[in-house]
Amino acid sequence: MSQISELKKSDTKRDGKKTQDDIVYAHIFDAILEQRLSPGTKLNEESLGEIFGVSRTIIRRALSRLGYEQVVVLRPNRGAVVACPTIEEARQIVFARRVVEKAVMELVCDNAQKKQLEQLRQMVRDEQACFDRGDRGAGIRLSGEFHLLLAEIANNPPLLSFQRSLVSLCSLIIAQYESGAKSHCSYDEHFELIDAIAGKDKPRAVSLMMHHLDHIEEKLSLDDEIATDDLKAIFSHVRNPR
Repeated sequence: MSQISELKKSDTKRDGKKTQDDIVYAHIFDAILEQRLSPGTKLNEESLGEIFGVSRTIIRRALSRLGYEQVVVLRPNRGAVVACPTIEEARQIVFARRVVEKAVMELVCDNAQKKQLEQLRQMVRDEQACFDRGDRGAGIRLSGEFHLLLAEIANNPPLLSFQRSLVSLCSLIIAQYESGAKSHCSYDEHFELIDAIAGKDKPRAVSLMMHHLDHIEEKLSLDDEIATDDLKAIFSHVRNPR
């Protein structure tokens, strides 16, 4: 994951083409995908402002975006926390993910270009390399980003927006409710999906995706997966310009 080399004090300054709140949002979003932020973690505006070297206004903007995507809960007068889905909410999210993924796969089979297929393959190779070297967090993030890239290729902005929320929520659900060994074979299933897309085989692509989601759902239980809620430890890679 890329590091922040500099965050200007002015809210209007940009890092490349990204605003300060874009950068803060991306770091928090990635921390959720990598399961470094556990469900229920309090996101203290003052602490985050110190970590990223920005004003609380910038932090609020980023948290508001995450709140819109439902991965952060904004509590009036009590601050923001990482969403902590209940069992029933988890079931609803997984169901919604199935509906969206089916539509995405059908569109991807119609729209995917050769260059995009290679981009997907490279992402899965990177995902596999992360798991092979024991970097589980980065592997999980790339697994989620694979599904987001599929939604981009589908070329349907509303679906992509919905998918961003669902993928990050599913990461929280897995962090909260996954049980058993932490072995992952997502990259094998991802390669199979790419082959089906390349052959424009919609029924097989949809079937493989549903099978892939079955594997995710089968690993869920009522057991919590504990992660640190130390914000400074989670964002220790960020270099504060102050």
